[in-house]
Amino acid sequence: MRVLVFYATVEGQTRKIAETIARQAEKDGNEVIVTDANQMGFVGAGTYDATIMCAPVHMHRYSSPFVHFAHEWKDALNSRPSAFVSVSLAIASNNAEERQEAEEIASELLQSTGWEPRTVHHCAGALKYTEYDFFKRWMMKRINSKEGGPTDTSKDYEMTDWSELEGFVTQFLADAKNQMKAA
Repeated sequence: MRVLVFYATVEGQTRKIAETIARQAEKDGNEVIVTDANQMGFVGAGTYDATIMCAPVHMHRYSSPFVHFAHEWKDALNSRPSAFVSVSLAIASNNAEERQEAEEIASELLQSTGWEPRTVHHCAGALKYTEYDFFKRWMMKRINSKEGGPTDTSKDYEMTDWSELEGFVTQFLADAKNQMKAA
């Protein structure tokens, strides 16, 4: 099966997630193309059997190139198996309201673009304290202090559950193959 893994990234964690998805898909015997929304040439979602799209939530929204692609290719995405991996630190929160807000941001994206993925996976990203400027490091430390999260700004924290992500990919691709056989 030909699989497109399309992603947007701000700090690099979503790229790492997309690369993990691609490795898992290849391990399952698929031909995979990985494309960055911010550096893409022409990629048409209609030429793939399945698509997995990944994007981080920053400032309560997704990047414009990612949103544009989802909107422009919604018909092709909706005609084949597609999945959305929404990346947000809020998903790792102990606060149910914050997790719900992250889920609502994803729902709003789907509603505004008309894209109807077969499944949505919410994935925690990473705290990259060592890469943040002074203000962002201070702000993220303050937020994490309230949440009971990590506050040592001398190191970074990866919150992504890699085994859960790989299980999601394996299940999505198995379901996609079954849908193709049934069609």
